[in-house]
Amino acid sequence: MGKVKIKRKSTLIDMTAMSDVTVLLLTFFMLTSTFLQKEPVTVITPSSVSEIKVPTSNVVNVLVSPQGKIFMSLAGDADAENAEEWGSEPLRKEVLKKAASRYEELTGKKLGITQMDVEKFAKNASFGIPLEKMHEFLMLDQTKQDEWIGDPNRPDAGIPLKEIKYNTPDGPVTTNEFQIWMRAIYNSSNPNIHDAIQKGEGIAIKADRGTKFETIHPVLDNLQTIKMNKFSVMTALKDQAD
Repeated sequence: MGKVKIKRKSTLIDMTAMSDVTVLLLTFFMLTSTFLQKEPVTVITPSSVSEIKVPTSNVVNVLVSPQGKIFMSLAGDADAENAEEWGSEPLRKEVLKKAASRYEELTGKKLGITQMDVEKFAKNASFGIPLEKMHEFLMLDQTKQDEWIGDPNRPDAGIPLKEIKYNTPDGPVTTNEFQIWMRAIYNSSNPNIHDAIQKGEGIAIKADRGTKFETIHPVLDNLQTIKMNKFSVMTALKDQAD
C-alpha cells in the first residue's frame, strides 16, 4: 500500500506589524537619545567608582588636551518651554557678545565680530579660539574650522591663558581670556546656569587619563581665582578590569 502524501502548504508570515513596531522604536530612541557632541580632542577619561552623571543642560564643559590647550562647550536649558530664551544657542550668542565686549574694553582692540559671526558661533557646540582670531575663524567653513581647532601644534588653537593687565581704582589687575569667558557665562541672563555654577553642577572638567596634573592645574587655579571653586571632573565608571 502506498504512502499518503501530505500536501505541503506554504508558510506566510505577515511582517507588517513587526515593521510598524520597529519604526516606532527607532523613532522613540532618536527623539529621546542625547547625541554626543563633536569635540576637538579625543580623550579617554580616567576611571572612578562615582556614578554621578554630569548634567547635559546648564553646564559648561572645559576640555583640556594633553598639550594643555583649553576648549569649552556650552549648553543652556534643554526645557522646550523656555528654549527660545535660555536654550543653548541664545546663551552662546549672549556669552560671545559679553566676552567680546569685555575683551575690547580691557585691551582697546576692536575684534570686528559681526552679527553673522554671532549666529555662526551659536551653532558650534565646542569652541577654543583666541578672541582676536574669532572673526577669521567663523568666516571659515565647518571643515576648515575643525582642522584649525583639531591641530595640536597650532599656536592659535585653544583659549589663551596669557595675562591681560588693566587698571582699577584699587590698582592694576590681571585676567585672561579663559576668565573672561567664564565670567561672561556666569553673568549671563540665564539664571539656571548661574545657579548651577554656584551649586557646583555647572562646570565640568574633562581631560585624558594620561594627562599630568601640572597640565590641568592652570585651569583649576584660574577657576579658583575667580571664586568658582565648585566643579566636577568627568570620569568613566570603573569596571572589574580596573
